[in-house]
Order: sequence, then structure tokens, then C-alpha cells
Amino acid sequence: MNLLVVGGGGREHAIIKKLKENPTIETIYALPGNGGIARDAVCVPSIGAKDIEKIVDFAKAHAIDFAVVAPDDPLALGCVDRLHEAGIPCFGPDAKAARIEASKVFAKNLMKKYGIPTARYDVFSDPAKALAYLKETATFPIVVKADGLALGKGVLIPQNLQEAEAAVRSIMEDKAFGDSGNEIVIEEFLTGPEVSVLAFTDGTAIVPMVSSMDHKRAGDGDTGLNTGGMGTVAPNPYYTPETAAACMETIFLPTLAAMRAEGCPFKGCLYFGLMLTPEGPRVIEYNCRFGDPETQVVLPLLKTDLLTVMQSVENETLGNLRVEWSDGAAACVILASGGYPESYEKGKEITIPENLPANVTVYHAGDKLLEDGKLVTSGGRVLGVTAAKETLEAALKDAYAAAERIGFEGKYLRRDIGKRALRALEG
Repeated sequence: MNLLVVGGGGREHAIIKKLKENPTIETIYALPGNGGIARDAVCVPSIGAKDIEKIVDFAKAHAIDFAVVAPDDPLALGCVDRLHEAGIPCFGPDAKAARIEASKVFAKNLMKKYGIPTARYDVFSDPAKALAYLKETATFPIVVKADGLALGKGVLIPQNLQEAEAAVRSIMEDKAFGDSGNEIVIEEFLTGPEVSVLAFTDGTAIVPMVSSMDHKRAGDGDTGLNTGGMGTVAPNPYYTPETAAACMETIFLPTLAAMRAEGCPFKGCLYFGLMLTPEGPRVIEYNCRFGDPETQVVLPLLKTDLLTVMQSVENETLGNLRVEWSDGAAACVILASGGYPESYEKGKEITIPENLPANVTVYHAGDKLLEDGKLVTSGGRVLGVTAAKETLEAALKDAYAAAERIGFEGKYLRRDIGKRALRALEG
């Protein structure tokens, strides 16, 4: 089989490595891919993830048997719709279903209409009305979200009125996130442990993956600016079997039913960002695709063939498939460019030892391969170093040991990934 994976980050590398375990796959093309992915797939750097027509033309010209559209932007732009029109089987939601992430307003209104538990909220398209609401009604801290896609950075948590007003002006007037900030959601701040649950779904059946815990802040102790994610661990110790059962009943199945009722059934990977509040689980956000870097700790624990799962989603036969997972744990430590998520230098040579342990995988995110064969940094989040082991403590130890052996100028990493999870496990 010939496969095509749209995207070029750590998430896509994790998907490609897992797909490669299937012996029927002859070639995987990555559009655009990156320097490290080039060792596992044929990269086509001239075609970007948002070049929808070029992607479709490439798929037709290269007899692609199955495509995986991984990032949010091409999903929202209808890449899956166009591939289906060209007769190419595909994993991922169509554009109408992708609105569950592409529009925070759509998602919040969906939850309100169908009684899916989430934070109280208001929607604003006029910055003056939003500012008036903050002065007259709001309590702090509060959450301010740009409606549209913003590279995972469109959510701000102001601690007081001054910060909240600045957030509204930045998003709505200064257009910090472009047209994604034409509308905003202002919602109550929830407290409790956060959990990420990715789930395979064919629109009716749903198979949750192993839960995970993301670390969004740039600095140790969850300080500093929000990033795309500085590390993850799986499973999340706060997500108990009892919590999982409650989420299935009150959130997961009702969300699928709501999407069907709205005429936009969701097929693909649906990501539930949850807060386990004292009143019960609440939805913080939906994503219409695999999370990054959650994918890098969840997929190594998948025992069932990934292509088989994805095909059952496309064929709407997921309910007939038994999906199995390893009992162990996984940890991913992100190696970032110094200065990320703000300004950082690129082009720093990367050295990765050949003899890393078999249970350690290095996922490539922000790097490129030069003509002389050197691998250099090209993004903020450069590598994800993942280890899978019997226990979380052992997985973290191996991931950090490997991370220390990888070098590039300005390398930055958090030193406390998984510490909160370990404390929870200790009771």
C-alpha cells in the first residue's frame, strides 16, 4: 500500500512510525514532512499542509491507497472532503465536523444545546461589549479564547481586570491571531486536574486511547508562557476507571450524538481536553485531530495495528474491532530552541547518538536536513524524546537520560515533566 500523511511535526512522525509497523505498507509520503521524518518516509517539502489542491493532485498522481490528514488547518480547510471527492480513503473529519475545533463558538454552543458539561461562557464579536462585560460582570481569573485556530496559543488566562482588558484588545483589536480573533469566548475559570483523552471514532462507535497529561507552560513548575506543549506522560493518574465511565456517559457519547444531530458526524481522532472539577468532569476544549505532543506518548502504547484502526474508522466498522493497549507507561520530553515560544534562532546542528535504548524513540518536529546530511533546528519545538517502560517513573528516567545525550546549541527543556503525575501516583 502507498500511504500519504499530511503534516510535518512530531505528531506526524509518531503517526508515521506507528503506521510503518504494518508490513503491507510499501511507501509513506509525508507532505511536507521534516528532516527527521525523511528517515521514515518520503518527504515532499514543496507541498505544505495547507496546499489542499496540490495534496489532492499528488495523491492522485502517486496512486495513494489511504491518506491521513493530521493537522488542524488542512482539516478545517476541507482537505478530507477534497480527498474523498477524488476517491481516496482518508482518516480525519470533514470540514463541517472539524468546526468542533476550528470554531470555539460552535463548540461551546454545541455543548450548551446538548447539555454537555463545560464552563459557563459568553460570546463577543464587539470588543467594546467584551470590555464592558469584564468591568461589570467578570470574576478573576478568567479565560479568554480566540474563536478560530491559533496554533494552540489562542487561549489566555488573565488574573485580573487589567490583564483581561489587554487580552481582549490583543485578540480583537490588534489581531494577534488574525481573523481567528474576530469573535472571542470569555468563560469561567475551572479548577482541578487536567486530562487529555484522544479517541478514535467512526461517528457512532468510540474507542478512547490511553489518557495523558500535557505540560503547556514553558517553565518548570508550570510557569512562563503557554507553548504548544513541553512534554507529556501517559496514562494520566487522575483519570480513574470511574472517571472514564462518567466521561463516556456524560461527554463522549453525547458529543458524538450531538454532532450527528447537527448533520456533521465526526469521524477520525476526537481530542477531549478535560478538567476534573469538584463537580465532575468538564470539557475545556475539543480538538479535531491527534494532539501534539500527546500522540507521542499514546501511540507507543497502542498494540493494535494503527492502519487497521484507521481503516475501520473510515469504513465505519470501528465497533467490530478490538483495540488493545500496553499496560505500561510512556513519557515524552520536548527539546526546544532557546527562547521558545518567543523569538529563537534556527539552523543549529543537532547531534543524536546512534545507540539510544530500544525503548526510546526520538520524534522529529522542528528540524530540517541539509544537503550535506546535517540535521539542523528549524522550529521552536525541535524534538520529542519518548520512552515507554513498565512504570511512569522508569519511563521518565529513560526519557530524560536520552534527552541529556542529544545536543544542539540553545537546547531547552523542562526538568519537571511528570512530577505532578508521580506525586498523584504516590497518593
